[in-house]
Amino acid sequence: MSHWQQLAVRLPGTAAEAVQQQLEEAGALSITWLDAEDQPLLEPAPGEQPVWDEVILKALFEAGTDLNALRGQLEARPGLRWLGVETLRDQVWERAWMDQFQPMRFGQRLWIVPSSHAVPETAEVVLHLDPGLAFGTGTHATTALCLQWLDAHPPQGLKVLDYGCGSGVLALAALLLGAEQAVGVDIDPQALEASLENARRNRLQNRLTVYTPETQPEGCYPLVLANILAGPLCDMAETLAARVAPGGTLVLSGILAEQADTVRNAYAPLLRFQQQENQDDWIRLVFTRP
Repeated sequence: MSHWQQLAVRLPGTAAEAVQQQLEEAGALSITWLDAEDQPLLEPAPGEQPVWDEVILKALFEAGTDLNALRGQLEARPGLRWLGVETLRDQVWERAWMDQFQPMRFGQRLWIVPSSHAVPETAEVVLHLDPGLAFGTGTHATTALCLQWLDAHPPQGLKVLDYGCGSGVLALAALLLGAEQAVGVDIDPQALEASLENARRNRLQNRLTVYTPETQPEGCYPLVLANILAGPLCDMAETLAARVAPGGTLVLSGILAEQADTVRNAYAPLLRFQQQENQDDWIRLVFTRP
């Protein structure tokens, strides 16, 4: 069985790209970026590249690689901390990654089940979803808050807009819970591809369409979902509120507890506030249009 060396360093996010290049030049076979401080990064604002303030880089090298010189070069960088080297046995990495994800239930009926697991016998509504490049597998509290709301308020026969759709998890869950059609909007082409692939996997490709913000069609929706960040939610208050049809509902998430008042105040002149729900340090806000 083959063995590998994996080194780990902690450094400011602003320096991570340069250090990644240095590791690649030193022969790294793969490099993984990890959040060093559990800092949330959800859907970025247009034109932004999300980077954590503090990053852990893990780099994989062949077993015989001499890392002493590289360590000296890295430790000379201001703000970088050497975390050590560990030996890894070869294994099926994709399977090891997938096995970290378990079937999850949201509310009473809705389940998200990775392809590596059997569907629980008690599952009524099942969304098959694997972790991918785009945001949104249901593991984060912000996504869970929206999924729980959808399970409790099935959008039977409605047309739904998922703004900042990521992997398409909210749009697809809405379809499985009875929505007639769903539209996903995202600034990231990879997210749109992930949404379409997940729709095909769940045989929902004929009921989901995806667009960038520039190409999305005009129109209002009985249900609008937006799981992004507080800043963009405030900036887009008029835009999102205008997409809610008369009598319709807007569900917002991606909001930290201390940001709830700011976001609520941004929408108060536009829509009627209905509900606030907390999970961990995160908030879901629900508004309606009279």
